Amino acid sequence: MKKRLFIFAGYDADGIIDDALIYYVSQLKKFGDIVLCMDCDAPKSETDKIKKHCLHVIATRHGEYDFGSYKRAYIFARDNDILKNYDEVYLVNDSVFGPTLDMSKTFDKMESTKFDATGLIVSTHRTHSYMESWFVRLNNKIATSDWFNEFITSVAKQPTKNRVTVKYEHGLSRTIKNNKCSWVGIYTIWGRTTYNYPKFLFNRGCPFIKRASFTRHNGAIGNQIKYILEHCDTHATNAIMKTANRIYGTEYMNWLLTSNPLKICARKIKYAKQKIFRGHK
Repeated sequence: MKKRLFIFAGYDADGIIDDALIYYVSQLKKFGDIVLCMDCDAPKSETDKIKKHCLHVIATRHGEYDFGSYKRAYIFARDNDILKNYDEVYLVNDSVFGPTLDMSKTFDKMESTKFDATGLIVSTHRTHSYMESWFVRLNNKIATSDWFNEFITSVAKQPTKNRVTVKYEHGLSRTIKNNKCSWVGIYTIWGRTTYNYPKFLFNRGCPFIKRASFTRHNGAIGNQIKYILEHCDTHATNAIMKTANRIYGTEYMNWLLTSNPLKICARKIKYAKQKIFRGHK
């Protein structure tokens, strides 16, 4: 069995270690060791909820988004001289809910390739493609290299989230290639497919739902989310719903997950009209 280290980036606006995060981390623990870094100030009473699943937990606001958390978790692993102990090092974050499916097949797919790095999702745009940085596998050669150490430890606070995406998320794929290593994706998507078509990805075996899907398109994605929650593991559904009710409110979630086909259709029409109107501005 391969030895895996998960460098996990988390965030909660209220500094809470919630049900969804505990569930996610507890499922990952079945497959390897975890160093968790939260970009928020979480009290000991919160971090105590999850520390049994982790090698180490950091919960201090730094404002450098997920890559700032990856940096801090990586530095802990590097300085404690444990990176060499792992065959695979994963960068993962909690911008998703899940896993909604058993992770065994996902790891088999990601680790059966002959590439140095694997992104669960590769996003393709007009000019370039890149691994979405919320679930990325790096082999030991990359994780212990001087150039990766230089890349990840150079992460600094950026003026906008978009700048973080371009400099670090896109930059990770570019840096791997520039250092003569190879990467590939399990699911290759176009544009916003990860956010807009979670049911499509779920039925292909992707075990996560982007949190942003819960608030996109005037609720028009709600029927896809409802489908996934009705077809995934009950424990996953319960954890996701507890956290979603806390973040978005029970009233909103009841509205989002309606089974009424007329309401669903009306939301799609309303969103389409809004999109057309914005396009003609």
